[in-house]
Amino acid sequence: MKNDPLFEYVGNIHIHSSLSDGTGTVPEIAGLASSLGLDFIVINDHDHMTDDLHRQAEGFHSGVLVLAGLEIGYRSHHYLACNIKGMVNSKTLGPQEVIDLVNKQGGLGFLAHPFEKGMPFYDKSIAYTWNDLTVKDFTGIEIWNFSSRWKERIKTPFHGLLHLLFKSRLLKGPSRKTLAFWDRSCQERKLTAVGGSDAHGALFKWGFIQLRPLPYLYALNSVNVHILLDRRLSEDFTAAGAQVYDAMREGRLFIANDRLGPARNFRFYFISDDGDRLDMGAEGPFQPGNIHVQAPDHSEIRLIRDGKLHEKKYGRKGSFRVAKRGVYRVEVFLRLFPFGQRPWIFSNPVYLR
Repeated sequence: MKNDPLFEYVGNIHIHSSLSDGTGTVPEIAGLASSLGLDFIVINDHDHMTDDLHRQAEGFHSGVLVLAGLEIGYRSHHYLACNIKGMVNSKTLGPQEVIDLVNKQGGLGFLAHPFEKGMPFYDKSIAYTWNDLTVKDFTGIEIWNFSSRWKERIKTPFHGLLHLLFKSRLLKGPSRKTLAFWDRSCQERKLTAVGGSDAHGALFKWGFIQLRPLPYLYALNSVNVHILLDRRLSEDFTAAGAQVYDAMREGRLFIANDRLGPARNFRFYFISDDGDRLDMGAEGPFQPGNIHVQAPDHSEIRLIRDGKLHEKKYGRKGSFRVAKRGVYRVEVFLRLFPFGQRPWIFSNPVYLR
């Protein structure tokens, strides 16, 4: 994008390795991420399946920045923790205690797949939901989980075959319940939305059938996060990790199903009539102005204000007049024949208070 002051880096988060219930080692996963052109990954292995954070696995592997966190939680209240210094064990802790301990370590965390439904066909719709919505001080919400949304639609063997053939084209976007909860919460404070693959590389067994429906090579380039930095990603591991985590904390990112089409160079920002600019995640006093959107391909661009459709336009670019205060975000849908408009990109908001 000409004269763009931001540097974009693409990563995949919420990945499980062989250190918990995944099937790939961290170096193997990093090698696959490198082959896909990713810039960073975050491993979030389950706290109840490991007794160590495995920070020694972090670093640059195959040119990819590898960061280690945790997915904290057992039967419910799964919390994606990042930038923590040591183990947090959920066995004796309530969800608010987990959030508080992560914050005490200087970490950040996201409610993982909070309203997932499970797979009706194979695992009797077992779901790992977030039930206590009174919690506070969490960094944000994982609004789009590739594995969760994919398996929710598998009701019969026929559905399984259909969704194996068209994994990404039939993938639903974030659920209405999730978006509604996020939009309501954003009325009170800034709250970062992220998306993840929940990659396990697991082997599926059903009678004589054995297959890996969501191999790492596929899942790692499904629902990605695109962070936006004001300077290039550092070659120093510690500094680079701080840049990624700072962008995640502040909401300087958008979420995209990159399997539908490469989402690099999507941009969304507000410019007031006085010339002040606010990018994704930024908060400022309301002034009249215009929201500008650039999409990587011809698409349906929807501007959402306070959880409701404000206006939609079609094409690669859109300029929207803003005359009222509110929390503004963008959804982008890509038309794919014969599947229709498919959910592609979801931005974090600009907060005009």
